[in-house]
Amino acid sequence: MKNKILEQISKINNLTASSVDELENIRIHYLGKKGILNNLFAEFKDVSPENKKEIGLLLNDLKNTIQSKIDTLKDNLQSNPQDNLAQEDLSKPSNLYQLGSRHPLSIVRNEIIEIFSKIGYIVEEGPEIEDDWHVFSALNFPQEHPARDMQDTFFVENREDKNNTILRTHTSSVQVRTMEREKPPIRIIAPGRVFRNEAISARAHCIFHQIEGLYIDKNVSFADLKQNLLYFAKEMFGNTTQIRLRPSYFPFTEPSAEMDISCNLCKGEGCNVCKGTGWLEIMGCGMVDPNVLKASNIDPQIYSGFAFGMGIERIAMLKYEVKDLRLYFENDLRFLKQFTSAY
Repeated sequence: MKNKILEQISKINNLTASSVDELENIRIHYLGKKGILNNLFAEFKDVSPENKKEIGLLLNDLKNTIQSKIDTLKDNLQSNPQDNLAQEDLSKPSNLYQLGSRHPLSIVRNEIIEIFSKIGYIVEEGPEIEDDWHVFSALNFPQEHPARDMQDTFFVENREDKNNTILRTHTSSVQVRTMEREKPPIRIIAPGRVFRNEAISARAHCIFHQIEGLYIDKNVSFADLKQNLLYFAKEMFGNTTQIRLRPSYFPFTEPSAEMDISCNLCKGEGCNVCKGTGWLEIMGCGMVDPNVLKASNIDPQIYSGFAFGMGIERIAMLKYEVKDLRLYFENDLRFLKQFTSAY
């Protein structure tokens, strides 16, 4: 057995490898489960006691020689990559990177923008960190309104003059900034991220996205609002979609309404999604309150207007029949890969 080991050591010292594949074959030949080293260790059990020490040292020497030679060959291959270029098959296809896709909320956002841009609306944006004036006061929110309470609003800074710094709770603040900056006629949509201090569940989140619209000009009526929203509903959900407007209340519009669309899943017959009513609520709307126009130095005796606002997540849930809002925020590629769009 001693001669066997010495013979292997001699062979190992003369080994060469011109590629990674050759090196791997050498490693398996000597160190694999059925390799030479394991076979010699198996024979070691039958060595007489008086020779075990000598043979054991030789076996360890063989093991160290093999590992050292493999490391040396590996370093040589890494330090001379050009030597291996001829071994590579350059005609092989490359490893293509997996392409991503647009987020479903981005797809729906862009689709809504496209629909309203066809009838003259332009996109306006504003800061996410806002002051009390643009989020509440200029929109006719009284000081005691529940939306000002910390249970609903994230406050960045509380000030003694009450003009606190907050995370905007709606994109209506963009409407105020536009009215302050521009003179009518104004026809805008304001998409963006908003924040409310709410418990996260399948139907609610502390971060979500809105698109709000504003149209101010002479002789704007509630009939104009209805026609704009009916056009949107048919473009977004299909030509057979119907709408209904229910009386509601918002501090910044008067009169105010909630808009429902006919359920596109059951075609108005009633299902578990629409809770048997045949209708799905998608947005709030109304005529701009004269106090809101005055706050932005627009004369309500000359101009009138309407405003509307919808949650992008809500529209996406109806469009794609997704029942858990949290899926939009988890960045699970298995979920996101299902959505494709031309936008």
